[in-house]
This record gives sequence, structure tokens and C-alpha cells, in this order.
Amino acid sequence: MEKKINCFRIVILAFAICLIIAGITRGEVSSVFVKAINICLECIGLG
Repeated sequence: MEKKINCFRIVILAFAICLIIAGITRGEVSSVFVKAINICLECIGLG
């Protein structure tokens, strides 16, 4: 049972890494960063 859980974790980790790399290559990092800045400024009340 424990081997199945470890295998599942490895598969999920590999899938997550692939999605992170895909997002980086598409240029999503700057888009997410800008959205995060806007949300923070709105919550603080500076925006």
C-alpha cells in the first residue's frame, strides 16, 4: 500500500513540474506577478 502512495506522489510531482515549466515557457510568470501586486494593493488600500 505504501509503495502505491509513493508512486502516486511521484506521478503528481512530475505532473506539477511539467505544468510549472509549461507556464514559465508561456510567459505566465509576469502575468501572475502583476495580478498578485494588484490584489495586494487593493487589499491594503493603496490602489
